[in-house]
Amino acid sequence: MRHTTTKPARLKTLALLSLLAFAPGALAETLGLDQAVQRALAQNPDITIAGSQIDQARAAVRQSEGARLPKLTASLNATRTDDALNAFGLKLSQRKATFNDFGAGEFNPANPNVLSIAPANLNHPDPVNNFNARLEAQLPLYTGGLIEGYSEQARAYLRAAQHGDTMARQKVIFDVLRAYEGVHTARAYASVARQGRTAAESYVKTIDTLLKGGVVVKSDLLSARVHLEDVKIQQAQAENAVKQALDQLHLLLGMPLSAPLDVGPSVEVKPLEGSLADAQDEALKTNPGLAALRGQLDAAQAAVKVARAGKYPKAGLLARFDTNDDKLGFNAHSYTLGGQLSWDFYDGGVTDGAIARAQASRDELAAKLKQAEMGVAYQVADAWRRADEAQQRVAARELAVAQAEEAQRLVEKRYANGVTTVTELLAAQAQLDKARADLVAARYDLKVQRANARLATGRLQPDSL
Repeated sequence: MRHTTTKPARLKTLALLSLLAFAPGALAETLGLDQAVQRALAQNPDITIAGSQIDQARAAVRQSEGARLPKLTASLNATRTDDALNAFGLKLSQRKATFNDFGAGEFNPANPNVLSIAPANLNHPDPVNNFNARLEAQLPLYTGGLIEGYSEQARAYLRAAQHGDTMARQKVIFDVLRAYEGVHTARAYASVARQGRTAAESYVKTIDTLLKGGVVVKSDLLSARVHLEDVKIQQAQAENAVKQALDQLHLLLGMPLSAPLDVGPSVEVKPLEGSLADAQDEALKTNPGLAALRGQLDAAQAAVKVARAGKYPKAGLLARFDTNDDKLGFNAHSYTLGGQLSWDFYDGGVTDGAIARAQASRDELAAKLKQAEMGVAYQVADAWRRADEAQQRVAARELAVAQAEEAQRLVEKRYANGVTTVTELLAAQAQLDKARADLVAARYDLKVQRANARLATGRLQPDSL
């Protein structure tokens, strides 16, 4: 037996599918905090900059390590000259010099002035062509600490860049956490506004019924309607705040504002273990911003070592292999081995000036590091105290909500019995709405301050909250 679907049933099915298709958030991408953080880190320009700085520092390390190794150079030079000295020297390098190049044909022993004759072949030689192929190796033996200083400086900058990258990442995590929880907080405000509107609409209906029964006066109904309109405005503001919070998250994630987006479940941020003093000590040791400054200070100390290298001698070895020919070839081989020792005894104060400047730069960074350490200790203490205050405020606001709910329930009964005024009724509802909103704010502030304390100690990671 074939079953058929009636027209009304088909219409209901199509209507249901349409509602599902166009429901808000149906096609929105839902991201948990971990996913949101990963997406933000992948596109954040500060992270890109930090990564580039790490690449630069690593390249500088390779560059400084290469300075310790021999330098091997190959070259090919072509020369044509009729300069007397160079032409004769090139012939010697080619192993082709003859007595005739000295003007032997013009030497006449019978001439008493023969020694005063200027040989034409020697003083006015024909142009000489020379092709020189050279392979040269140089090895520094001692540079007064110059190479070692550059190597220490490069490695210190690499450590600073790596810690700077960690700090940049944790700041992004903090910003994403605030925006992510900001969406949940805005929605909680919107929920409070909806509760307030539901209560206000209920009051309007109740008072309208009482007015028709002659129990209350018309001004009570007007007051209730005015209150309802105010609550509607507050609800519209709360709904707009949700959209704004999602827009802020879009911007942090590098997503177009038109892209559908939703957030996963809210997260809880655990407090730091131990005492405030423990947290401050840990922050001084593990804060990546401080670690980056210490790396820069180490680099500045290495720069002093580089500058002082000018006070010491330098020594190196050289090995060279040459070929010289009047045409493109590799004849007339020769080699050269040598060593060099040099020492600048006086340079007009240039080296002393460089040392003084490097020391001043180091002292400046040391002062900045001390200042930053005090700032981090204050940041930890401030976030710690604010988190404690927010936790107490959460407990107090929870009690306030319970008290306001009970007070509102009693005032409703008193108003229904004609014992109190509509003003007191609406004031009780407003107090309840405020208590609920204050509780939402306290819970958000608690999470932010705990995250701020973790940021200061360098322990802000989504998987360790």
